[in-house]
Amino acid sequence: MTTRVAVVEDDARYRGSLETLLRHTDGFEVVGVYPTGEAIVQALEDAPAWDLVLMDVELPGIDGIECTRRIKARHPGSRVVVLTVFEESATILEAICAGADGYLVKRTAPARLVLALREVLDGGSPLSAGVAGTVLALLRQEAAGKGPWREGATRLGLTAREQDVLRCLVEGMPYKTVAGHLGISLDTVRSHVRGVYAKLQVHSVAEAVSRAIRERLV
Repeated sequence: MTTRVAVVEDDARYRGSLETLLRHTDGFEVVGVYPTGEAIVQALEDAPAWDLVLMDVELPGIDGIECTRRIKARHPGSRVVVLTVFEESATILEAICAGADGYLVKRTAPARLVLALREVLDGGSPLSAGVAGTVLALLRQEAAGKGPWREGATRLGLTAREQDVLRCLVEGMPYKTVAGHLGISLDTVRSHVRGVYAKLQVHSVAEAVSRAIRERLV
């Protein structure tokens, strides 16, 4: 099945490199290219839902985080991967809370970028190495400053294993990696994820990660 991709990037050179990469990668079809936040917001009115959106953060006018929020509100099933030069904790957290399914820096090698996009389509939430470290630091800071995170998870009825799976998702692991890390089958991971979704009242990995971070659940 072909993945319909939209690219939102104001840097013409980088935008062109993304187009070239995706057009020469099996399984991807670039169906929209937008140089500004306003352009993709306008396209939301008429364009069918994209399967995947590559989103810059710093855009003229409407920024990428607000664009992500609007895309997710209108097309919850669309996957949004942030591609940016910013690795500041505030930007990362804001993007995740807006619904981003992945957060990668622009220096990510093309081969790794393609793998990360496939991870997103497989249900993962890929993070660049530095970004993953920042997210984990945020989790530790929040836990140290506001008490044990598991109290909130217990209140919501998450089992110990569901909490383990949720923690892996927060760290950006795709389902297959979660299975290997926890020593369980892929089907069992999917079953636990469904349980997490039901108890957190969310419908995607991004929403689950966002709530986990906001409410200190892991």
